[in-house]
Amino acid sequence: MRPTLSRVSVVVAGLLATAACAGSPGASGSHAHGVASPAADRSANVVAAPSSSSSSSPSARTRPETPVAAPFRNPLPGMPSVEGGQVYAATRAGEVQPRIAHDPAYLYVPNSYGAPITTVISQRTHKVVRILHTGTMSQHVTPSYDLGTLYVEASVANQLVAINPKTGRIKKKIPQKRPYNLYFTPDGKQAIEMAEQDDEIIFENPHTFKRIAVVRDRSCNGPNHADFSANGRYFLVTCEFSGSLLKVSSTTDKVLGRLKLPAGSKPQDVRLSPTGRVFYVADMDRNKLLRISWRKLRVIGHTDLPDMPHGIYPSRNGKVLYVSDRGAGKVSVVSVATSKVVDTWTIPGGGSPDMGGLSADGKTLWLAGRYDGEVYGWNTRTGKLIARIHVGGSPHGILVWPQPGRYSLGHTGNMR
Repeated sequence: MRPTLSRVSVVVAGLLATAACAGSPGASGSHAHGVASPAADRSANVVAAPSSSSSSSPSARTRPETPVAAPFRNPLPGMPSVEGGQVYAATRAGEVQPRIAHDPAYLYVPNSYGAPITTVISQRTHKVVRILHTGTMSQHVTPSYDLGTLYVEASVANQLVAINPKTGRIKKKIPQKRPYNLYFTPDGKQAIEMAEQDDEIIFENPHTFKRIAVVRDRSCNGPNHADFSANGRYFLVTCEFSGSLLKVSSTTDKVLGRLKLPAGSKPQDVRLSPTGRVFYVADMDRNKLLRISWRKLRVIGHTDLPDMPHGIYPSRNGKVLYVSDRGAGKVSVVSVATSKVVDTWTIPGGGSPDMGGLSADGKTLWLAGRYDGEVYGWNTRTGKLIARIHVGGSPHGILVWPQPGRYSLGHTGNMR
């Protein structure tokens, strides 16, 4: 920001690997700054995938097929199918893929202003593991589509910094003009970079990051966050500085729709509902969580929130949304069923909760304290603050890793 992939059944080997991972003990670090080793943090908060009844049972053989809900029809070719009409079915607690289940359980905390670094923190010990020099204005940390690489978008440094999630160390740096946020199409064939400062939405090769196409639209000033429809055919972009939304095709790179929001709007994060029927948009300057129809680009309702709503995170069971209220130093818990605020978590003494994500088991919500140089951790059952870690600077788009899900759509772990 300017200043101011049907849910896959888990094979037995995968279950054993995940369960073994969840039970592995960790050793404490001994560095003067509380440094922990990768072995100490492998799969913290990762639990075994839940067992399911055999598909060969009489009831399974005779159960009629469930009709495909409208938002999931005509899926993008090559996109993994979705089971049961639940967008986040593959991201429930315990659904960590075996290939990443042994990655160290770290928080990757990019610093948007000040020192050109990303701080790596152990989820288990809450101690700093190391400092990575990722470049000036490191904005977000994004998992690749195949979950094998993490990318830091360093916008002023004009580079993407690739991190090996198995070691938590930098692999390489990729020249890239003004990267602010990064996404991947649901078929994994293209990366989409949000170049907020250049007002560009850039389609790229997801491995080399060479440009394929660029979307520039006069109605969209400051494109910064996005999410994809349930069938993957299009994505919705928030245009912060023009107070508008843009609907873009995933296949033709064409603008499909434009929506100008009311005066004073400053849209931030956007996330699709578990049913795929609604996009939620955090309207930061009007203190509202907007609901946008999946079928037609229009506002169909809103929820009033305390002050400067910014990040949106669905719970592991898909029943609530955790919305960071940056200006209020709070998190609002919003019911997906009723669109009402059902709980509010307050940071003692105040704070500025921004971007982050849930732990793999869904028990902890981690957010950056954007204007306070802190990282916050909440117990999602009690709403109590259980961690407050000083990192300095202006921490921004934290990645919590590893994450449940089959593939990444980008941002700070938008998994499906």
